Amino acid sequence: MKITIINGTEKRGVTYKLKEILLQRFQGAEITEFYLPKDCPSFCVGCTSCFTKGEDCCKDFNYINAIEKSLIEADLIVITSPAYVMHATGAMKALLDHLAYRWMPHRPAPEMFGKRAVVITQCIGAGAKSSAQDIKHSLSWWGISQIGVFNGALMNDIVWDKISEKRRQKLTKNIDRLAFKFAKINYEKPAHTKLITKIKFILCRLIQKRVRKNGDIGLDNEYWYNNGWLGKSRPWKR
Repeated sequence: MKITIINGTEKRGVTYKLKEILLQRFQGAEITEFYLPKDCPSFCVGCTSCFTKGEDCCKDFNYINAIEKSLIEADLIVITSPAYVMHATGAMKALLDHLAYRWMPHRPAPEMFGKRAVVITQCIGAGAKSSAQDIKHSLSWWGISQIGVFNGALMNDIVWDKISEKRRQKLTKNIDRLAFKFAKINYEKPAHTKLITKIKFILCRLIQKRVRKNGDIGLDNEYWYNNGWLGKSRPWKR
């Protein structure tokens, strides 16, 4: 089993600890980790080259390609981020921006439709849910249907050893419950693609069919055509 982890910060604090607790249920798995911003140090500049010319034309292609390759090869994707001003870290947002060409209206990777993912966020007070939503939004538009989310509220401190024992036990119990749920899955079988994901795909397909009918054939439309998605082929039926 292969697990790819993207950490929204290089700091090894509470979010890192929660991720390590989750991984205890996956002994023996082949784990690849990326730490942001180290493994993706540059912002997306909005040049749109990935849409019009191809992802290999991105100025940060070497960083993005390494991460995307690992994501596609993974059986389970784990993405973590503490809440910064009630949202995911800037480094995480920068990475998700870089991967915009993999959103369903553009060139989604067919492998993503059978994958599973876990999102781990935490904060003091409010912000964990909105931070998780930042990440989950992209994952769902990549085509991933089965996404587990853990939102941790610390309440009194940002250092694991200084959090009250009662709070640490509660956090540990909740993250372990999620870990157990995902550890018992048979990863030899692709994840079920939910109806909402199929609806998104069909709507994007209608747009691409109209684009092709109008003769405005670009990189995205050619990608859809070559995958057979403008016909009867579907990425969840591979």
